Amino acid sequence: EAMKMQNILRAERDAVVKAVNAKPGDPVAADQVLVEFQ
Repeated sequence: EAMKMQNILRAERDAVVKAVNAKPGDPVAADQVLVEFQ
């Protein structure tokens, strides 16, 4: 089974989430945009 990791992400300022580009369990690349903000 693959290693599973969780990371805490903190925003530098208040924002509204515009889009979430990954679902739980999706493989992601190091430079992939996971969340977009307005």
